[in-house]
Amino acid sequence: MVNAAPGSAQARAAVGDGKAVLEASDIRRALTRIAHEILERTKGGGDVILLGIQTRGVTLARRLAERIEEVEGNPVPWGSLDATMYRDDLRMKPARALGRTELPTGGIDGRIVVLVDDVLFSGRTVRAALDALSDLGRPRAVQLAILVDRGHRELPIRADYVGKNLPTSIRENVRVLLAEVDERDAVLLGPGTEAGARHGGGEDTEVK
Repeated sequence: MVNAAPGSAQARAAVGDGKAVLEASDIRRALTRIAHEILERTKGGGDVILLGIQTRGVTLARRLAERIEEVEGNPVPWGSLDATMYRDDLRMKPARALGRTELPTGGIDGRIVVLVDDVLFSGRTVRAALDALSDLGRPRAVQLAILVDRGHRELPIRADYVGKNLPTSIRENVRVLLAEVDERDAVLLGPGTEAGARHGGGEDTEVK
């Protein structure tokens, strides 16, 4: 992912930075499949809340909510979760702006919360999100939906729903571009240093 203004030189450069392993049609199909899997596993999704992990996870959560509504005919509550202050690398990274946490009306108590993010790498972002979630309520169950799982886990975390399992080298970067931010849907795989790769190619250079 690239944290750049749409249409900026940085965003345009990033589009060409790496080989496209998923294009817009692939991402669309992956999200449609995940939506169907969520409905099947949760028996219709009546108790489901989708929470996107800031930032691109929020866009993906909204898209998933739209697809589930298209299938079931009922709106699916969705919101956003910022786990910045729960990260275990805050002291090692420059200060970053806080994102917004917005829960659907009624909160998360007793509901099935599906956390949504773009890339699963080390697992540290998801761990932080789980800690943040525990301060917001007590869901009946928590599941994880990921667009791209690139492996190299550092924590015992596994996604329940995966759009694409992408074998990668530790030195490669994975960038997720979404049209709402980057003017194009794509997943790019490109070279990078080991230090940079530990950030998962994720926005704001956070260890995914």
